[in-house]
Amino acid sequence: MAAAVPENLAPTYADVDRGVLGIMSTPGAIFWIWVAFCFSLVGIAVLLWARQIYEGLGVTGLKQPTMWAVYITNFVFWVGIAHSGTLISAILYLFRSRWRTGVYRAAETMTLFAVMTAGLFPMIHLGRVWFLYWLLPYPNERYLQPDFRSPLVWDAFAVSTYLTISALFLFMGMIPDAATARENAVGWRKKFYGLFAMGWQGTQRQWHHFSMAYLLLAGLATPLVISVHSVVSWDFAMAQLPGWHSTIFAPYFVAGAIFSGVALVITLLIPMRKWLHIEDLITLWHMDNLAKIVLLMSLVVSYSYLCESFMTWYSGDKIEQMTFHMRYFGPQGYLFWIMVACNCVIPLFLFSPRIRVNMKALWIISIFVNIGMWLERFVIIAGSLAVNFNPAQWGYFKPSITEIMITVGSFAWFLGLFSLFAKFLPIVSMTELKEGIVWLRQAIQKGNTVDY
Repeated sequence: MAAAVPENLAPTYADVDRGVLGIMSTPGAIFWIWVAFCFSLVGIAVLLWARQIYEGLGVTGLKQPTMWAVYITNFVFWVGIAHSGTLISAILYLFRSRWRTGVYRAAETMTLFAVMTAGLFPMIHLGRVWFLYWLLPYPNERYLQPDFRSPLVWDAFAVSTYLTISALFLFMGMIPDAATARENAVGWRKKFYGLFAMGWQGTQRQWHHFSMAYLLLAGLATPLVISVHSVVSWDFAMAQLPGWHSTIFAPYFVAGAIFSGVALVITLLIPMRKWLHIEDLITLWHMDNLAKIVLLMSLVVSYSYLCESFMTWYSGDKIEQMTFHMRYFGPQGYLFWIMVACNCVIPLFLFSPRIRVNMKALWIISIFVNIGMWLERFVIIAGSLAVNFNPAQWGYFKPSITEIMITVGSFAWFLGLFSLFAKFLPIVSMTELKEGIVWLRQAIQKGNTVDY
């Protein structure tokens, strides 16, 4: 919604500092109870994983022909979640989108922890996890070099590269804010923030080098949005299995990754801005623009579903058509239609400007999108494996309590780390919000209306 904002209502630099530093105040009992609850779930997941390592993968629901299911679904889901941070922080930075300033730090933080979570699932899925290092191209006397034709090796390169660049991008952008926190802190916090500030004094020379390095990192991170999830999609597209062997998977997976990632940003930001009392820093304007991206990506994903189905029909491949028929109307066909409702139908409500700035409705829609995008990966992975070339081998996957609790533990791990970061480090960029104030005041002085 557009409204003319008087200059005296525009936040000042002191307001921004006060708001962000207030978030990082001493945590209360409720915060520590929440963190303890999250890591208790993580502990349960670790115990079940230890049991899985001891007894073998037989404790899961994995069996012929469905040897990939929940664990690999989680891997693809979390890698996809990570893409929103790079989209909001790097690509929108290159396009000089002003509305990104309030939300990009939270998106970058989410990216880092989502990649860390995704990297755990190939390890969890391995029967002999202690041989994980065989994927990496290290020199050794046994000449155990990986097969570079395997998409699983490509994943090792893609995820490790993305994790490195995301961490660099996040922590380098946080240097000026850490210096501000250092100047306002005492005791151990002053030393803690001093480590992240890296001697920052705010000189003209430092700002010059900082701006150039940040721009170069943004340019480096942008191709990763396309390349990383394209590599993940090739895990499936390079196979000959019906339902996987498709050239549409790379753009299809990238669009779905941005879709689910931005939806999770909304899911996290709406309660965060309420509980941390930062509605004046992360405004309805920011949420409205995030909702527009979700709507756009929903339309792209819906178009991808139609293209995939049309090409299956147009190809005349009987086995491919059978696979999709079972996906739509088979014993687990209801999962596909729930996915369509969550990803294609429910986001259409975002065409309404009122829905986009209604925080309760927007939060519920984002939850449905997250559910739908997880189901999409599950339907593609487990659904296609269930009906392969030989009907005698058909068999549908049913998850075990081990897989369910490890999945729950991954969400708890992610939320616990995100909560700790938000409480002890600046989750909103003070530096870029202050740049936005300059633009806001200029717009007010010119008598323009501001989306706020």
